[in-house]
Amino acid sequence: MIKVRVFGSGSSGNCYLIDDGYSQLIIEAGIRFRKIEQAMDFNFKRVAGLLISHEHTDHSKYVGGFLGKTKIEVYATRGTLRALEIGNSHCYPLVPMKPATVGSWTVTAFRVEHDAADPVGFLIENAIGERMLYVTDTYLVKYRFKHINYMLVEMNYSEKIAIENQAAGRLNRKVENRVFTSHFEMNNSLAFIKANASSDLKEVTLIHLSELNSDETLFKRKVQELTGVPVYVAPKNGITE
Repeated sequence: MIKVRVFGSGSSGNCYLIDDGYSQLIIEAGIRFRKIEQAMDFNFKRVAGLLISHEHTDHSKYVGGFLGKTKIEVYATRGTLRALEIGNSHCYPLVPMKPATVGSWTVTAFRVEHDAADPVGFLIENAIGERMLYVTDTYLVKYRFKHINYMLVEMNYSEKIAIENQAAGRLNRKVENRVFTSHFEMNNSLAFIKANASSDLKEVTLIHLSELNSDETLFKRKVQELTGVPVYVAPKNGITE
């Protein structure tokens, strides 16, 4: 079983830990490294690698802490590594659609649509064949995957709520454009989940909810009705199990 631990999710910072009982992966480095250290009891021995989906600061700001204070290897696409202006013996480029071995895990990056240099999602498989999809910061994923057991998937906003906020003047133009062109709207996220769900699916965790344009209760109910599996909503702030 793959367990998910959320250190932070949303525009203020993203970082997740997945653990299958044998080894761990950290996904994203958008939470202050000192907080991650404390939450991990300063023990990174079982962490096989750190995956970065793209260079935006809420996903990558504290990657330097990992590189400077641990021996954890960082994995991202070449475009992301260039955008972050990092590259040393602990950084490894991922080639989209080419599986890479990260400790005991197999990681396949796949391209997503976002306003970043070379953004990707991840198909992650552990040593016993359990498969997880990680998708964030995108308005479209053109790929479909089989035998997915777990999903960490963005459900950023509801178009209805965003339009109401727009009409009320609660969205500035810059935020408005990014909301509508760079993130998974509820119905697009639901369509993605449906397209990749099967009898193998065990649970779904919704991530990167908008502070202003989301409805946690609605989102969770919609996904539960669609999948029939346990659904969790990643907390927007703070470190939690």
